[in-house]
Amino acid sequence: MFVTGLLSYAAYNPDLSPVNDQTPDKGILGFYLFSWPTHPYWLYRLLQGVHVTLGVVLIPILLAKLWSVVPKLFSWPPVRSVSHALERLSVLLLVGGVLFEFITGILNIQLHYIFPGSFYTLHFYGAWVFIGAFVVHIAFRIPTMVRALRSRRMRTELRTPLERTEPEPADDTGLVSPRPAPPTMSRRGALGMVGLGSATLLVVTAGQSIGGPLRRVALLAPHGGPNPGSGPGGFQINKTAADVGIQARDIGPDWRLTVRAGNRQIVLTRAQVLALPQHGASLPIACVEGWSTDNQDWSGVRLADLAALVGLHTSPPGVAVESVQRGGAFRSTVLRDNQVRDSRSLLALRVNGADLTPDHGYPARIIVPANPGVHNTKWVTRLTFGGTL
Repeated sequence: MFVTGLLSYAAYNPDLSPVNDQTPDKGILGFYLFSWPTHPYWLYRLLQGVHVTLGVVLIPILLAKLWSVVPKLFSWPPVRSVSHALERLSVLLLVGGVLFEFITGILNIQLHYIFPGSFYTLHFYGAWVFIGAFVVHIAFRIPTMVRALRSRRMRTELRTPLERTEPEPADDTGLVSPRPAPPTMSRRGALGMVGLGSATLLVVTAGQSIGGPLRRVALLAPHGGPNPGSGPGGFQINKTAADVGIQARDIGPDWRLTVRAGNRQIVLTRAQVLALPQHGASLPIACVEGWSTDNQDWSGVRLADLAALVGLHTSPPGVAVESVQRGGAFRSTVLRDNQVRDSRSLLALRVNGADLTPDHGYPARIIVPANPGVHNTKWVTRLTFGGTL
């Protein structure tokens, strides 16, 4: 989950300052950043689907783990030596870090932005705090882990029913009760309960990323629901045009597309954009919240062809994309040069054989392979090649 989270953040182009950079002063923590590829086209859909689905599925395991070590968290005296103090600090950062990551992640996939700053910045730094504490904690606990795993066989424990389940003998770890009550659940039952909880969450969550028939049982799908509608535009969206304040006059007959590069600029009506060579691409939309669409058949003008209209015939640079959306986050973005040059990167005008609906970005939207959905900007009004916002 940590690795897929870092890769998801790389896909957000965080080293493109100031537009997409949500992580000030990241320093060496941004060592893994690279130009996000456009091949394979399903890359972001896979990574973010795994990241979010795994995060939801691990909730019962996280709660069971915390429940099993609660006595240890309140052991007394709290610090007995320097090494013990370091271990306790690592536990504090470990527990605090993992709870912070799970809580903010769950809130984000439901679009509850109640954070005191950017979710992406907070989640990024929280992940590094957690993984650092995790590595330190494991290093301290390796001898204990080895002894515990060698003390008994997992198969034996799984075959032990409740009537033959016995409490752990008292020891000096502070984790075992000196006066335990009779067991009310076998270890097999506890593992089964946790496993069943995770399996249930997998069934009602994974379909939002996998698609197909499983989408019908994705009861926890945060947006669009298991049935987003029918027709050419019957696939998931995050926010409708009304949600972000798009009005009829913004996307009506007076809409114009401005394409710029340096001192060169052209302004096109939608009819003129439609008169340009049209190309198709079968691509999904995958969002940071973990949901994704199945492949949709988009058609429109290649971004590279639009770059050629303003004199950039070979090796076009990246492009700053601006939307008519006046408020809210992510109304504009920047695409890298490798994204512009991909033949499947389009300023899309139609989808599945019909004009875009207003909720899907009419009159024109960006669609780029392996690109986070939020960077496939809707209601596009200006493209500035080689520029910034």
